[in-house]
Amino acid sequence: MNVQQLIVNAKVYNSYYKRFDAANVAVQDGKFLYIGSRGIETFEAEEVIDAKGRWMIPGLVDIHLHIESSMVTPASFSYGLIKNGVTTIVPEPHEMANVFGLEGVKQMMAASKDCTADMFYAIPSSVPATPMETTGGSIEIEDMDELLRTETIACLGEIMNYVDVIRDPECKTNQILRHVRSHYPDLIIEGHTPKLLDLDLHQLIAAGVDSDHTHQSIEGMEARIAAGMFIEIQEKSMTPEVMDYLLQHDVAEHFCFVTDDVMTDAFIEDGHLNHIVRKAVALGMKPEDAIYAATYTPTRRMKMHDRGSIAPNKVADFLLVSDLEHLVIDEVYKNGAKVFDYQNDYGQTARSGQFPPHFYTSVRLSPLSEADFQVKLDMADGTRTARMMVVKDGSTFTEERHVPVTVTEGLLDWQNSGHGLIATFERYGKNGNRAYGLIDGDTIQRGAIATTYSHDNHNLLVVGRNPYDMMVAANAVIQSQGGFCAVENGQILAMMELPVGGILTEEPLEAAGRKVQKLRAAMKSLGYKHYNPIMSISTHSLAVSPALKITDWGLIDVNKGQVVSLLVD
Repeated sequence: MNVQQLIVNAKVYNSYYKRFDAANVAVQDGKFLYIGSRGIETFEAEEVIDAKGRWMIPGLVDIHLHIESSMVTPASFSYGLIKNGVTTIVPEPHEMANVFGLEGVKQMMAASKDCTADMFYAIPSSVPATPMETTGGSIEIEDMDELLRTETIACLGEIMNYVDVIRDPECKTNQILRHVRSHYPDLIIEGHTPKLLDLDLHQLIAAGVDSDHTHQSIEGMEARIAAGMFIEIQEKSMTPEVMDYLLQHDVAEHFCFVTDDVMTDAFIEDGHLNHIVRKAVALGMKPEDAIYAATYTPTRRMKMHDRGSIAPNKVADFLLVSDLEHLVIDEVYKNGAKVFDYQNDYGQTARSGQFPPHFYTSVRLSPLSEADFQVKLDMADGTRTARMMVVKDGSTFTEERHVPVTVTEGLLDWQNSGHGLIATFERYGKNGNRAYGLIDGDTIQRGAIATTYSHDNHNLLVVGRNPYDMMVAANAVIQSQGGFCAVENGQILAMMELPVGGILTEEPLEAAGRKVQKLRAAMKSLGYKHYNPIMSISTHSLAVSPALKITDWGLIDVNKGQVVSLLVD
């Protein structure tokens, strides 16, 4: 029998028994044909690959992530995925959608079509994430209908505005959920349900949201699984307690591993979903079980019945691994063709102009002055009590704290308060909104940081300890049509230009990674103590992540789902 490929002398992973079997594998027309003891006596192959006793596992599958979190284009992202054995992903482009709406989603999909890794998109469901922020675009029900009519869609992306889903039957998100369940009853609906329990959790599930990828606790995870939710475990949930629960309980069918957000430098240094698999094994999970949670259960969740296992008629995406415990990937095959070999990694060349011209001119802000970082208050001089955002290492959640402040000549004397200032400026040219707050905790203790990479609205966000540095950082970002800038004493310590929508660079992955690495170091030199300072600061404007955040509308009490004043009294 003629076949495309014959892989011999392999230890082949069987997803259905979660074990490795010595076997040969025949591939025809990009799909697995046969797995068993038959070899060259049965098959006449165009190519015979001697696995030399190495482990053969399915290509890894990540069903919850955001390409924009790595701040690179789909082409650069795919290059990084393939090197790390990830052959299929389900990205949700809600960052680009917040900047450009439906066009942003379509352009991300168009930019993915020629990528080696398969990208099956999730429709952004929460753009904007809340009604308390200004974005460049939105995704409405008619946009979802168009995407479902014209594109290959995997699911409805994470429902983020869980507060309104529970409390406001007529909110936009509930209208979307009712429309989807009525018109597309088989469409998978992904969720974002931090800390919800009991009746609140069950109400969200009853609305159709049946997965969660947020930071898990034992109590929360147990409640979700008991209520029929599917759990997507990202790295920050891989605590010893959570991992021990997964090891000790028969819940393998109810969870998978995902990355969600991967910083570019970590992508290069540690890898991607393969890093999660390695970590799971290091924390005591059997390799067979960790592989299952990165191949089989994610494809079942997304109804991708043509992949996720090495079996007849499945897509021939597979890895040859020389060290199973540390998941050392020697070769990667996509549709039966070799797409990566650790001995021949030729690098990636830059590609410019991958998006329409107006994607490079989306920051519509005039240069700022020091006066823009003064907080004007219409009240008499004296001591007041203010809300302050407290940054915490180890989490993107913040705390609200009340602190005394002084008002002098109609201005908040924040520079003498011992705390920093956080400010945000609407950058789409829609309304000129701006908002201010106090900030402290594990954030910078000197200098300033400015960025248009601020979830999910991607307005200009500036954190600083003095107005001059804040002005310098902000104007560097404005001039670059988006980016990330760290400044101290008027000098730029690190700058990452993000000209595509103010959130992406077209530089190759490694070049972008070096800039991110320098930016991370600069932020730490300014006193930032967070394990991931870039992700931390970029989520200060994420109005669905507890507890106190900021948008161009003002300070947001996330748990109450409302704008609150800077001053308490």
